[in-house]
Amino acid sequence: MNNKLRLHGFNNLTKSLSFNIYDICYTQTEKERQEYIEYIDELYSADRLTKILTDVVDIIGANVLNIARQDYEPEGASVTILIAEHEVPPNDELMEETPGPLKDSVVAHLDKSHVTVHTYPESHPHGGISTFRVDIDVSTCGLISPLKALNYLIHSFDSDIVTCDYRVRGFTRDVDGVKHYIDHDINSIQNYLSEDTQNAYQMIDVNVYQENTFHTKMLLKDFELDNYLFGEGAKGLSLEERQRVEEKVRKEMLEIFYSRNMP
Repeated sequence: MNNKLRLHGFNNLTKSLSFNIYDICYTQTEKERQEYIEYIDELYSADRLTKILTDVVDIIGANVLNIARQDYEPEGASVTILIAEHEVPPNDELMEETPGPLKDSVVAHLDKSHVTVHTYPESHPHGGISTFRVDIDVSTCGLISPLKALNYLIHSFDSDIVTCDYRVRGFTRDVDGVKHYIDHDINSIQNYLSEDTQNAYQMIDVNVYQENTFHTKMLLKDFELDNYLFGEGAKGLSLEERQRVEEKVRKEMLEIFYSRNMP
């Protein structure tokens, strides 16, 4: 499908990009644990998330119809933006599935779709590990692609582990009446990641090509313990404690990456 399809009527394909982003932290005391949760909850408040999603709307070329947002008690936030068809038709650049910018303002054509984000700060009093999870969905109808928002969203959070799903649903007809269940070439979500993102993460794919479903898991390669400590950092730990904490953090990351508990 390298040549652009000549369609009959509106492009009825729905393209959905969903992913979970995890940030991992070790908190040595109950006080540090609570301070971390409060810090991350304030950093990614509904206001901040609204700004991020508004940038996404600009990148994919949508028109904001409505915004609903909520900060929760004791922590967490949600934002949903309903995006609608714009009167200006899309330019050729927006209709191509290519890696998107980190931030750019564009205008294009969309019809009653949405972008959403939900946050889930989480910790357990035993073990000292706290996690912050962000769930994001970008769903578009018509010609433009949510894949353009991928790099920007990964760079908008402290993304230690990223789990991405991309699926094209429905079908559209060409001028001859032939149904098309996808309108672009794709064999992996990795194709739409910037070079620096590809170099930064270990990645594995689980793809179901006949269903136009693509799944990629990403694990940050570089590991610097200070980046995972809240409070004084590694300087307050003995060598033995450093090794113990590093093992706990690495185990947490691998369990999330492989979706299974490890001994």
